[in-house]
Amino acid sequence: MRKARPPHVRDTRESRLLLVLLIAIAFALITVDIRGGEDSPVDGARQAAATVFGPIEDGVSAAVNPVGNAISSIRDSGERHDRLAALEKENAALKAKLGSDDRNASRLKQLNKMMGIAAEGQYGIKGAEVIAIGAAQGFSWTITIDVGSHDGIKRDMTVLNGDGLVGRVTTVGPNTATVLLANDPDFTVGTRMEAGDELGFASGQGDRPLRVELLNGKAEVKKGDRLVTFGSQADKPFVPGVPVGVVARVDPSGGGLTRTLYVTPYVSFTKLDVVGVVVEAPKKDPRDTVLPKKPKPTPTPTVTVTVTPSANANADGQFEQEQ
Repeated sequence: MRKARPPHVRDTRESRLLLVLLIAIAFALITVDIRGGEDSPVDGARQAAATVFGPIEDGVSAAVNPVGNAISSIRDSGERHDRLAALEKENAALKAKLGSDDRNASRLKQLNKMMGIAAEGQYGIKGAEVIAIGAAQGFSWTITIDVGSHDGIKRDMTVLNGDGLVGRVTTVGPNTATVLLANDPDFTVGTRMEAGDELGFASGQGDRPLRVELLNGKAEVKKGDRLVTFGSQADKPFVPGVPVGVVARVDPSGGGLTRTLYVTPYVSFTKLDVVGVVVEAPKKDPRDTVLPKKPKPTPTPTVTVTVTPSANANADGQFEQEQ
C-alpha cells in the first residue's frame, strides 16, 4: 500500500508571478492605508482583522515583549550611563569651581588683611601674586612675584602681607620681581622693640626663628615682646613700623655689648600667596600702630570647695567612735 505524498506547491512560472502580484497588492494597500489615516478605505478590513487576530497578537506580544524590554533596557541603561557620566562631569566642574571660589575667598581675605595693614601704616602698596619659589632663582629663600618695572616696582622696596614683613625686592624684570625673604640667612633688617626704643638687627635663619641682636646688652626683654621694622634711610630697603615677630626666647645676659633674642616671625614663609610691595612710604613713622591687637589673657578658673563637718566629729574635729 503506497503512502500518500504530502501536497506541495510546484515552483512554476505562474506561481512566482502570483507571489509578486500579491506582494505588490499588499504594498499598495499599505500605502493607501497610511495616506488615508483614520479615513482609510481599508480601515474596516483592518478593524475586522484586528478582531480576528487580536488575541493571537496579544499572545505573541506577551512572548516577545520581554526581549524587546531587555533591548530597551540596555539602550536606556546606555543613555543613563551617558547621563550619569555627564552629571559626574558637571559635579567635577562644580567641585572645581567651588575649590576655585574657596581659593578666591582665601585670597580676598588675605588681600583685605593686607589692605588693613597698609591703611594703618599709611603705606602705598602694589598687590602681587607669588608665582614661583626660590629654587628657580638659585637662592635659598626667595619668591618671584608677578609685578615688575612696568608696574613701578624697583629694587630695595619693602614687601609685606597681611601678617607683617615678607622681605625686600632684590631683582626686577619688566613683569616680575624677585623677593629675598626675611628668613633667608643673608637677610638683615633693623628692628625696634614695641613701646620702647631698644634697637637691634634681625637676621634670617631659614626655618628657625629670627636671630635679633639688641644694641643694648642690658635691655630688659621678655618672652612675648614684639618687634617692628625700624626703617632705613630714605625708606629703602625698609619702611618703618612693619610687624616683624614675637620674642620666643631671650639669651641670658652675659654682660656683653649686645643681647640675643630669638623671634618667631609673624609671616609664614612657606604659605605665601598674596603680597604687597610698598611703592610709597608713609609720611611719618607709624610706630606700633600696625601691630595686631594683643590677645586678651584667658582668666584661670578657680574652684571653691566647702567642707561640711561630719555629725560624728567633736568640737576638736576628732571623729568619735560609735558604740
